[in-house]
Amino acid sequence: MAGLKRWLEHPLTRGLDLDDPRTTHLRRRILAEKRFLRRIYEEWYAALAASLPAGEGAVLELGSGAGFLADFVPGLVRSEVFYAPGIDAVLDGLALPFAAGSLRAIAMTNVLHHLPRPTRFFAEAARCVHAGGVVTMIEPWVTPWSRWVYTRLHHEPFEPAAAEWELPGGGPLSGANGALPWILFQRDRERFAREAPEWRVRAIEPLMPLRYLVSGGVSLRGLVPAGTYPLWRGVERALSPWRQRLAMFAHVVLDRRP
Repeated sequence: MAGLKRWLEHPLTRGLDLDDPRTTHLRRRILAEKRFLRRIYEEWYAALAASLPAGEGAVLELGSGAGFLADFVPGLVRSEVFYAPGIDAVLDGLALPFAAGSLRAIAMTNVLHHLPRPTRFFAEAARCVHAGGVVTMIEPWVTPWSRWVYTRLHHEPFEPAAAEWELPGGGPLSGANGALPWILFQRDRERFAREAPEWRVRAIEPLMPLRYLVSGGVSLRGLVPAGTYPLWRGVERALSPWRQRLAMFAHVVLDRRP
């Protein structure tokens, strides 16, 4: 399995430090060049944009990195933990530099499972997002299929049995538990309601058992031609009755209570 993982690594990022800003810069290039993967992100960003409330206040994106959510959300405030081209703010998600009630939403893609103290983040988000606002995110999800894939083929830790929510250590991108969103919003949902009472889980939509895998994501080689995207989307549509057992991601939307 280790040999397979080495073969699958994308040649542009092989051996690079995940926490090095140059890796994020290279992933921007990968996302631009891999048309299959870019279409996945277009679907994700359209879903994030559709879940945003209307009204006053800015929309903050955490961990903008190599992405292009700004193409879907006018006036988006793009942020990262280090400087990268196109970023509006360098900030820590655990200490947001915004006035109370000044945001209408926080959006993120594959970011929550890197935050070392999620309860601190949700407290900060509750301070900054006004009543009726949202936190909307695309994150890894735990299913029998995703557990097999993430524990064998992915570079990040994936520990559904982790007793604690806090991450044990690591850098801003290398520190992770891919199972954290599932732990917070499904396994420990009652505890989340107690510890983050300002937030209500509005929706959890399991997503994509196959397309992201065959795209190779931003770290691995693409396994299929870009022109097969409609075929794979059709296969996933046919598999949708079993998405609770097959999904690799979920779109989670939290509402800020009054």
